[in-house]
Amino acid sequence: MKVLQKDEIKIAESILQKDLPKSFQVYGFLYAYNRSKPSNLMFIVDTWPDFKVIICQPDPENNLALEWVKKITFYCKDEQILKKMLLKDEVVDWSSYFIVGGIDSIHTLTLKEVSSNRQVSYKPMVSTHLLYLPDRSSLITPVFDSALESRVSPLSPSHVDLVNQTWKFGGHEHGYNKIKVLVSNMPSCCITDDQGRPVSWILSYEYMAMGMLYTMPEHRRKGYAKVLVYTMAQTLLNQGYPVFCFIEEENTVSFKLFKSLGFIEDPSYRVVWAQLNL
Repeated sequence: MKVLQKDEIKIAESILQKDLPKSFQVYGFLYAYNRSKPSNLMFIVDTWPDFKVIICQPDPENNLALEWVKKITFYCKDEQILKKMLLKDEVVDWSSYFIVGGIDSIHTLTLKEVSSNRQVSYKPMVSTHLLYLPDRSSLITPVFDSALESRVSPLSPSHVDLVNQTWKFGGHEHGYNKIKVLVSNMPSCCITDDQGRPVSWILSYEYMAMGMLYTMPEHRRKGYAKVLVYTMAQTLLNQGYPVFCFIEEENTVSFKLFKSLGFIEDPSYRVVWAQLNL
């Protein structure tokens, strides 16, 4: 096994780019790291440079590792190698609660087996579609008036508490700290009311995926979400970032929204999150 250094992380990004869209989660982490975005991760491979497994896990020497919820993710081409790596103490710290997120659902049985071997609990959290734009020409422009366009702006640090309180997985200090870093360092946009207060917004995660799309209940059915997704996709494309998102399987409204703007998916592929050692 090997912990990747800065120059090697750049090479790993180019390698995983060839495996898109299924490598999007780990690719997004590498992409952000290589462009000096905030990260709390270290990257471990089974061999180098011809790796079959790459695991992203919190770096214990990184301050953000303490401020954010402990989370690992991986991209795998060999299930047996993955199993051996997950069982090693120096790869994954099994002594406390953590989340395994953004992984191909085909690895669920391996995770359950490894967690049973380590005698820790395994609890599924969510299963999602992966939707992405294959290229700029795929993005469909929605119809919206200039008055609405003038109300679109980036989120500011003063909006962090509002986003945290409405985020499904937020409402606590870890959520606040995470959103504060994202708003300060990653692309975001919102639509404001006539008092300048956000009524609808979307962010991008530390792994570059679009997320936390939300509209206040009293402002729904006005097309705000479609405008924000389109605007955010344009922003990401203009900055050279990958454009993708994860939509929970039961969220048919968001799924239809992203599809209507030209996002596509591999219908046979599902991405899952789970809690371990709860």
